[in-house]
Amino acid sequence: MGALTGLLWTISVAVLIAVAAAAEAETKWPGKWEMFVKNSGVSGMHAALMPNNKVLYYDSTIWRTSQIKLPKGVPCHVYDPKKPADCFAHSVLLDVNTGALRPLLLTTDTWCSSGGLTKNGTLISTGGYQGGGRTTRYLGTCDNCEWNEYPTALATKRWYSTQATLPDGSFVVFGGRETHNYEYIPREGRMNTKLFDLALLKETLEKDENNLYPFVWLNTDGNLFIFANDRAILLNPGTNAVLKEFPKIPGGARSFPGSGSSALLPIRLGVVNPDVIPAEVIICGGGNKEAMFRTNTRRIYEPALQDCGRIDINSPNPQWEIEMMPTRRIMGDAVILPTGDILFINGARRGAAGFNYAKDPNYIPLLYSPDRNISQRFTELARATIPRMYHSTAIALPDGKVLVGGSNTNDGYFYNVEFSTELRVEKFSPPYLDPALSNLRPTIVASGTPKQVRFRRKFTVKIELKQANVVKEDLKITMLAPSFTTHAVSMNMRMLVLGLNDVKSNVNPGVHHVQVYAPPNRNIAPPGYYLIFAVYRGVPSVGEWIQLV
Repeated sequence: MGALTGLLWTISVAVLIAVAAAAEAETKWPGKWEMFVKNSGVSGMHAALMPNNKVLYYDSTIWRTSQIKLPKGVPCHVYDPKKPADCFAHSVLLDVNTGALRPLLLTTDTWCSSGGLTKNGTLISTGGYQGGGRTTRYLGTCDNCEWNEYPTALATKRWYSTQATLPDGSFVVFGGRETHNYEYIPREGRMNTKLFDLALLKETLEKDENNLYPFVWLNTDGNLFIFANDRAILLNPGTNAVLKEFPKIPGGARSFPGSGSSALLPIRLGVVNPDVIPAEVIICGGGNKEAMFRTNTRRIYEPALQDCGRIDINSPNPQWEIEMMPTRRIMGDAVILPTGDILFINGARRGAAGFNYAKDPNYIPLLYSPDRNISQRFTELARATIPRMYHSTAIALPDGKVLVGGSNTNDGYFYNVEFSTELRVEKFSPPYLDPALSNLRPTIVASGTPKQVRFRRKFTVKIELKQANVVKEDLKITMLAPSFTTHAVSMNMRMLVLGLNDVKSNVNPGVHHVQVYAPPNRNIAPPGYYLIFAVYRGVPSVGEWIQLV
């Protein structure tokens, strides 16, 4: 990239940040915790928000037990003719509004698997343990949908692997234990036979691996940013060529079991339209490279990392910008909130990911505001009371709250131990849900907002907001692709901040028509379901589902 192009890129980033930095309402409210469900049936090791407002939780079938039985009429699973059949459910759908549970039958083992939503809203789960390693599983959104499982669909076993969405809405899955390659997920009912070696996974392998569950983000140019351990590359999924190698991030290991957490920062589609749309990745926390070994052999629980690395992956000269968190964290979850801020939650202050390899739960959620100055980005929020250690999850909900569940540091369901198998599910309300700000909260009028939008098209989001002088500078429209979350990895989580064209407020008092532009192409936003939010001075509406086609 030439000097002039690089200068224009830098100017574009600055303008986009300036456009995005509308005056936000001030609050000192630290957020609030509330108990939602006391028994989720299964421990929420894996979690995904479906477009029908149900959160899918599943754990592992090899334990042959949970706290919820299969529904009447569903036959128990016979896994060994010489042993009792398994009559427990290992997968549930949780209604995020009512807390109602629907148990589902799973027969292939899903322990430490991966997943993502297709463009029609179906959840595809890949890999798992033992007989589940080559499996693809499909769960639709209909009221009576059940799992469809294909135990030989993948070319090799995938355990602790990462699934990533491609621009056309298809998927690729990377890595896993003793699996230093990747493959493209075949269509339902078909088998894949072709593998692609990935040198990055071989080169970052250590005795405790530290390269499992790599972070994979779709860049705004259609290529894939792949991070394992302390290194990253840019891979072209069309040619399978490595286009760029990024500098090492200092400090330690960031991938399992040195599990940090990562997010692709919100992609801003403002009035400036550079040839290269900026994309930034942040990685926070992690562990000492030998933390698992020292815990396993000496019961020494190493302090978790306290730093974050942030990098502009489309910069002409990408470098890690290092900043410090207020607290150390390993096994934390990163959640993009409707405002574009990031919530870092769950995890521990010492040790490594794995069964009983961590101590000192981190009860303090952190709010990260990416547009602020580097010394002002982190805010400590209301303290939790439930340890959320290994196998915990967090998911952003349409109402702006965060669903927090899971935590099982045990090989099975155990309760009389230091960190018991956790079945309680909580909701956390971030500071923008301060009751004192309720008069600033917009409402999206569902009947006045399209259910489907096409790329590059202008469309209108109708909102109700009883505020005088509602101007474009105080509003933004965000689109959030929900993640598949497990083991501190938020697969396919993605936010777009749409470009605003106009705000018309002269129709009815308190009603505003916000004209925005849909994402320009599938590299920026793969087709599929997104939650769309109207954000006024930092206070978001309840989200509405919209499908990008």
